[in-house]
Amino acid sequence: MDFTKAAHAFQEYLKDYDQNNDKVKLKIVHTYGVVRQAEEISRRKKLCPEDIELAKIIALLHDIGRFEQLKRFDSFEPATMDHAAYGVEILFQEGMIRRFLTEDQWDDIIRTAIAKHSDFILENVADPRALLHAKLIRDADKLDNFRVKLEDDFMTFMGITEKETGALKISPQIYETVFRNSTILSSDRTTKMDYWVSYIVHIFDLNFRESMDIVAENNYIQRLIQRVPYSDPDTARQMQEIQKHAEKYIREFQESPFL
Repeated sequence: MDFTKAAHAFQEYLKDYDQNNDKVKLKIVHTYGVVRQAEEISRRKKLCPEDIELAKIIALLHDIGRFEQLKRFDSFEPATMDHAAYGVEILFQEGMIRRFLTEDQWDDIIRTAIAKHSDFILENVADPRALLHAKLIRDADKLDNFRVKLEDDFMTFMGITEKETGALKISPQIYETVFRNSTILSSDRTTKMDYWVSYIVHIFDLNFRESMDIVAENNYIQRLIQRVPYSDPDTARQMQEIQKHAEKYIREFQESPFL
């Protein structure tokens, strides 16, 4: 397993896409951000060197389907393309995986992890090692997503400005979902504030204490919530309550003796 070789092949793959496009650039930076987070979680969990390299390669390839989605639709919206399923198709049905990895002994784990990385709920993974890597890529993806939403151009991923977003309402169904410690279905989102809340509550789908520690160390929840100026008074009040609830959840997760 050679991550450096796989990364070189990934750069070759990207030549088919417009790397000057802001959305494409965002996804390239995100990919390598997820690689870093996957390696960080793996090392904190003291995984063996092979599993660390495997986690990095899964992270490198997890969003490979996104680039074709952007080329065809210029959109991240799930309704335009199932990017995880498309990634599995080109890697394993069309055989592209061999560009990145000569050996085939890890194919089932890689296929499962990529296929499941954006599912609303992770389920139906029986193999313990495949389950480990499926959980790991989901956590690494969300951790770098927090960075994206905190640092990247707001218009690129939201389509409107921070100010415009903060003037909007949170749908009642979305607000109620937060206090059930649940992530939010894409199809349930109506307003751009719904989208913003859905990114923040990704904390409810983190699997490992190590991942939650990274959230706490980076103060992601407070910083994300503070990025948007909430001019709508109801939204401002609700975001304060969401922050309190999320920070309480993080503390309790970190203190849990069962993780």
